[in-house]
Amino acid sequence: MSPSGTDSPQPTVMAQLSVRDGRAAVEFYKTAFGAVEVYRVGGSEEHEAVVSQLTLGAASFWVADESPEHANFSPASLGGGSVRMLLVVPDPDATIAGAVAAGARVIYAAEEAHGWRLGRIVDPYGHHWEIGRPLGAWPAVPARD
Repeated sequence: MSPSGTDSPQPTVMAQLSVRDGRAAVEFYKTAFGAVEVYRVGGSEEHEAVVSQLTLGAASFWVADESPEHANFSPASLGGGSVRMLLVVPDPDATIAGAVAAGARVIYAAEEAHGWRLGRIVDPYGHHWEIGRPLGAWPAVPARD
């Protein structure tokens, strides 16, 4: 325990996706990927902008309405994104199909390459997701000389 009586947080990295229409984006990720919303600020008729934390299994990510005044821009404002998300799932083909049914567009269908079954979609908010699973033990053991 820390001196304040709470556990010290461990270092971790969580993406925060800036989007236009955050409320709809949260619903997309829940429908497309089975994400669970665990925290929300805003997203009401009185305060439309939303900041939401979502979980997928042991992973967590945030979704927030873009706020150019704070230098948070969505892919729609930038003309594309600079980060791809990698979603590891047991059945990439089914997850891609579910995302497409929810409004995503396929960039490339799942195929086997480089030790993975992997495909790529772009969600309705401009974020690219590689969706796949390793075909063997992962992380791979580096080759020895």
